[in-house]
Amino acid sequence: MPVFKIKHITHYTYETPVRDSANQIILYPVKDEYQKVIKHDITISHHPDVEVFKDYYGNEVGIFTQTEPHHELKIVSSICVETTPRPLPTDSLPPAAQWELLESIRYDVAFIDYLKQENFESVASLRETSLNLKDDIDTPFQTAVRFCNYVYTHFDYIKGVTTVNSTLDEILLLQAGVCQDFAHLLTAMLRFTQIPARYVSGYICPNKNGMRGEGATHAWAEVYIPEYGWLGLDPTNNCIAGENHVKLAVGRNFSDCSPVKGVYSGGAGHTLDVTVSVGYDDHEHYDPEPFLSPAQPAMSSTVSPAPAKNSYQRHLEEIMMQQQQQQQ
Repeated sequence: MPVFKIKHITHYTYETPVRDSANQIILYPVKDEYQKVIKHDITISHHPDVEVFKDYYGNEVGIFTQTEPHHELKIVSSICVETTPRPLPTDSLPPAAQWELLESIRYDVAFIDYLKQENFESVASLRETSLNLKDDIDTPFQTAVRFCNYVYTHFDYIKGVTTVNSTLDEILLLQAGVCQDFAHLLTAMLRFTQIPARYVSGYICPNKNGMRGEGATHAWAEVYIPEYGWLGLDPTNNCIAGENHVKLAVGRNFSDCSPVKGVYSGGAGHTLDVTVSVGYDDHEHYDPEPFLSPAQPAMSSTVSPAPAKNSYQRHLEEIMMQQQQQQQ
């Protein structure tokens, strides 16, 4: 079982002093049977008190304020986490029975948010594409794998062509984006076929053959499979989210899971530098997550340590600025 060390640094510097900075951080890794947090430290410049609570979706959220004038804000999250492979769905229940089970939970409070898709101009076109790809003989799991493969093969992974504010219409027009965009596309397609789907933020850790988005904040989707539960699918890499994926938060979309965001009073001039470095705690080799095809999972090669860094785009340079980080 791999042990990863992850350091996530967010550094804002302001041209003139700012004040009344109110911030929210979702940098706390999920703790469950597949992800054990060995150690986690968060340090923030000027050492404000951080209030931590659980939000509606079960995420740990921290909030803090800095009322005094300041020229910079630096947030450093250092994580040591051990991950465990999650078993794949057996998918033995007949397809009709599984679709009936999904229909029976359609109005359950726990799933309503993950079945409702916000409207956008091209909604009819993407819905039609999704319904045409769905085969009545497929199970929900097989359908989700097919959709994941579709996003991976039909959209180019290009950094910088989208921002945190890019809409599905823009992504469909560009036929390109980053992991945040691909996760939004996949969740929308799944919801159109009445499969609960939620957005996931976290990190993807290095793979020997290379993974798109590795060594950075990452995003993927989770799909609800009857008689199994939530299963992660990574359309950026066309794989099942496995032990190389470290989960921070879940929600309807990126806005529910943004690692850092906030507002302040002061001048708009500022710079934002974000770095994420990821490495193994040792030099052992581990079985990687299975890669997908529409028919069945396949296996990639072994993984090994390879620290990496990534950068993010600046966002909303206004007097009252919303500070967010795009997930790559």
